[in-house]
Amino acid sequence: MCRWLAYSGSAVPLSEVLYTPIRSFIDQSLHSKLGAETTNGDGFGIGWYDGHQTPGLFRSIEPAWNDSNLREVSMHVTSPLFFAHIRAAIGSSVQKTNCHPFRHGHRLWMHNGFLDGFVKYKRELAFAVDPSLYPLISGTTDSELVFYLALTFGLDDDPADAVAKAIGFIEDRGRRAGVDFPFQGTIVTSDGEAMWAFRYSSEGKSRTLFFTRQVPVLREEYPSMPVLRSVSDDARLVVSEPIGNLPGAWLEMPEATYGIVQKGDDELRPFAPRLAT
Repeated sequence: MCRWLAYSGSAVPLSEVLYTPIRSFIDQSLHSKLGAETTNGDGFGIGWYDGHQTPGLFRSIEPAWNDSNLREVSMHVTSPLFFAHIRAAIGSSVQKTNCHPFRHGHRLWMHNGFLDGFVKYKRELAFAVDPSLYPLISGTTDSELVFYLALTFGLDDDPADAVAKAIGFIEDRGRRAGVDFPFQGTIVTSDGEAMWAFRYSSEGKSRTLFFTRQVPVLREEYPSMPVLRSVSDDARLVVSEPIGNLPGAWLEMPEATYGIVQKGDDELRPFAPRLAT
């Protein structure tokens, strides 16, 4: 599997989040403690919003821990909302087009997980993608195909409903093909204004997902931490695996749940797939 990180809040250099001194996100590419694989060295990607019409994107098949360009770029790119992903390939090629995040217009998308028995029903999933979107699929991963299914089901209008319909369709086609538990994973997507993060698996044993407690609360507990003084009150991180070394700073997202990180109050809601009517 993979590891991913999503940040929303005051604009910060990406390096401040990716290269934290202890248990950093980049360190997880070599020494993941909660992932299915300890090493995630099959490429990486970052995506960020900076006021342009479309988010920036930088992806590579190099291991994240060994890429000087990633360190250089992340020191000079400042953003209020960005994604980062380190990949452990399962069944698909190590190539740049298979690295996350995936982008369509103003939207970014990342996934950690897999579609069990994917080859048995891949054709049906592909044929369900809107014909105007299908030519834009450039890689071979199940993750990118899930993204384009969600776009087909209305991701830009209602992300929670679109993801529920996409996973519902995947489960229906997978089970028809004899797969008991077709979907596994965590997903995050953004339009540049808000983030939607999902934790769900057909078996009820999803990959881990954590989010930070509110910054004002953390400042009271850790008044000497410089990073907590530099970020805004509404800053939030959502991660596959906690970074840093602040006990009590992380809350695990419950199974079959999705969260919305947005201006104002964040929300945590139950999630269930459904078939489109």
